[in-house]
Amino acid sequence: MQKTILFVDDDELLLKAVRRSLTSRYDLETALGPEEALKRIQEDGPFAVVVSDLKMPGKDGISLLEEIRALSPDTIRVVLTGYADLNSAVEAVNRGHVFRFLTKPCEDETLAAVLDDCLRQFALVTAERELLEKTLKGCVSVLTETLSLVNPEAFGRANRIDRFAKAIAQQAGIGEIWKYEMAAMLSQIGCVVLPEQTLQKIAKGIHLNSEEKQLYDMHPLIGRNLLARIPRLEDVAEMVAYQEKNYDGSGIPPDGISGDDIPQGARILKVAIDFDLAFSRENSFAKAFHHLEEHIERYDPVMLYYLEGCLGKEAHFESAALKVKELRHGMLVDQAVMTKTGLHLLRKGRELNSVLIQKLRTVHKRLGVVEPINVLIPVNESKRDESDIRQD
Repeated sequence: MQKTILFVDDDELLLKAVRRSLTSRYDLETALGPEEALKRIQEDGPFAVVVSDLKMPGKDGISLLEEIRALSPDTIRVVLTGYADLNSAVEAVNRGHVFRFLTKPCEDETLAAVLDDCLRQFALVTAERELLEKTLKGCVSVLTETLSLVNPEAFGRANRIDRFAKAIAQQAGIGEIWKYEMAAMLSQIGCVVLPEQTLQKIAKGIHLNSEEKQLYDMHPLIGRNLLARIPRLEDVAEMVAYQEKNYDGSGIPPDGISGDDIPQGARILKVAIDFDLAFSRENSFAKAFHHLEEHIERYDPVMLYYLEGCLGKEAHFESAALKVKELRHGMLVDQAVMTKTGLHLLRKGRELNSVLIQKLRTVHKRLGVVEPINVLIPVNESKRDESDIRQD
């Protein structure tokens, strides 16, 4: 349907006349009213051109063109109406972003000339977009490949950050997710100036000397300066620039911006980057998420909420397979607990307390309980000294 024209009108006779006069010259479809038009666009689109009447029952032409622009931004939009007034024309241009405004009756040759202009405009728009997309993908590919060669540690970190950032953005239902994925993949591009050992020290929690810290603090702005020169990456560049900015306004850059004034993508990156760093040190989703909660002022609470949604139970619990004698108060049973004879003792999700644990130990001595038992350990509980956890 890339070169198809869709005519929309509530007058069936007019649509039949359009088909008779223009079908031989164009690949043309018609829709009787706005609802049918939207259905056709969703099922058969995108269309190169949509020509719509202005005054129709239910949904007017301007509202229809607004929706079409959201569904298919490249579609060229034209108004053909018998109600020609300046206010309608201005509103159509401002809201519907129409390419042409024609009045009824319209001569066939005049209409054909406008349709030819529309098809040429559509070809220009799509060609420019395809060229930009290919150029963009090529630039991004070169940058990521360069990073993988110069600093494999930074490249690996960017891949992990991308996984977390994409999950948060999807959980939040954010549009244009490609920008957030690209910001995550390119978040570490400024690290090309860093020795690989510096990132390894950061991952292990080893203190950086003043020179190393200064270089590391510069990497978001170095990344922004590299990306800002690439067409259509201006938003991505700003996300990268503010990736180390805390929600309370502290962090880099020190410009007084805080809260929701920080770019949304940067707020996602901040959560993803710090979560990845905490996970690399703790090797536990629950402990890493708990670390972020301990410094909650640094993060957008909404993005932290979406990360929690991505992690599910792993945000607050660690999984373990334990013997009966290792069970402790506060753990959650993550499977049905059965005796060796098939007797059901505890359902999945039951929280253990001292009374239940004592009963399980008694039953285990008499009948035997199937071991190991899969449990979920609250993160605070899991931090106890192992000797204390495993004592009888």
